[in-house]
Amino acid sequence: MNLEGVEKTMLLTLFAKAQHSQQKNHKFHDRRAIDVISQIDYDFSMADKDRFMKYGVISRTIVLDEMVSDYIKKHPHSTIVNIASGMDTRFDRLDNGMIRWYNVDLENSANFRLQYIKDSERVKTLSYSAMDPRWAEEIKIESGNVLFIIEGLSMYLSENDNREILKIISDNFRHCSIFIEIMPPVSVENVTEKSVEETDSQFIWGVEKGSDLVKLNRNFRWIMDVNLFDGMSKFKPAFRLFTWLPFLRRKMDYIAVLEK
Repeated sequence: MNLEGVEKTMLLTLFAKAQHSQQKNHKFHDRRAIDVISQIDYDFSMADKDRFMKYGVISRTIVLDEMVSDYIKKHPHSTIVNIASGMDTRFDRLDNGMIRWYNVDLENSANFRLQYIKDSERVKTLSYSAMDPRWAEEIKIESGNVLFIIEGLSMYLSENDNREILKIISDNFRHCSIFIEIMPPVSVENVTEKSVEETDSQFIWGVEKGSDLVKLNRNFRWIMDVNLFDGMSKFKPAFRLFTWLPFLRRKMDYIAVLEK
């Protein structure tokens, strides 16, 4: 396996989704994740013990699946671009038979993905850095509705890198929506996920609220923030007793929604 650093985190998220899918009271079922994990020769023992990482992935998947599903219902012929896609399998869970889907990732990661998850007529993998504007030139839009999904990426990049991604989107797409996962600064500085550290990856950037992202690119407007505790409460009902507490919610990742 030729994955390095942050690239390895895509295996952790896939493992968490596969494991959750096999639990009795799963909130989503990812058949593709189960199948791919069974084929990969990787030591997942640390990931298996990392409850914080797994809970975060499951919560994020529940929240984003609902958000993306709602978007597809409103825009059934939309184009969806998954930036830093890793081994994501959301297309398999949410496909309505009409959407077009692009996965954008570094060449090494994209090549690894294609060994296990092949492209199809409506799914295409593009081998580019998220900060390389050339990926935008390859997006073919069937309708005017374009959704960008950016999960598990912003916290590993600098503010300038995140600004560049927004600039590429703004420069190339007249109308679009963005669902981007953000980690609050307090968590960037204090949260430790042992399985992530094992990959030599590090959290380095975050903002308090999604409206702060507009400062990086004034062509976007902030719509709302969706806290990942909302997903955690659905698969761990007991957490509802305290996930509403403001001081806890400020420490949890959230999905910021931007529009242009």
